[in-house]
Amino acid sequence: MKHQKKIYLASKSPRRRELLRQVGIDFDILSLRSDPARAVDVSEEAFANEPALDYVARVAREKGAFGWNLLHLRRMPVRPVLSADTTVTIDGEILGKPADRNEASAMLERLSGRTHQVLTSVALHYTDVFEQVTQVSNVRFAQLSAQTIRAYCATAEPYDKAGAYGIQGLAALFIEHIEGSHSGIMGLPVFETAQLLQKAGITVL
Repeated sequence: MKHQKKIYLASKSPRRRELLRQVGIDFDILSLRSDPARAVDVSEEAFANEPALDYVARVAREKGAFGWNLLHLRRMPVRPVLSADTTVTIDGEILGKPADRNEASAMLERLSGRTHQVLTSVALHYTDVFEQVTQVSNVRFAQLSAQTIRAYCATAEPYDKAGAYGIQGLAALFIEHIEGSHSGIMGLPVFETAQLLQKAGITVL
């Protein structure tokens, strides 16, 4: 495949956009509807008893497949389609995006003083080829006081993020130790993503 200079990103995540720009990847957005009040293009609901690794890989794969089909339906220029999904898990349970302050507070209380896992799966469609990789990081939180949790939940930060926190924001104050990928915890592991893009002929550096 000849070298490409641009891709499609099947994600609305500002963190993923920021990380791609950080490493000089040019992209256009393929917007997927995600408002529960309307029909969603790809459901992010976990199946009953679905393991976190299976869940995050499935959602990333479905986002990419939808984006790949969308660009053909719209007769857009054919370029690689990158998609990703991130989830947080502890005690084998998936922690999604909190619906409200009470749910965010309960998630943070559960993560307080413990180690949890952040999983980000990245999928890439190009020509008739599909590639995927899932990166897992271990994150240890300090013990959080009730006052700290209340103060954090009073900000806008927890509510559009799996596990009710964002490592790139105020929640960086909570994290004692990371084993894995900082960018993966943000939502796009840069090293693994670059490897996939290079396979598709994208010049990364």
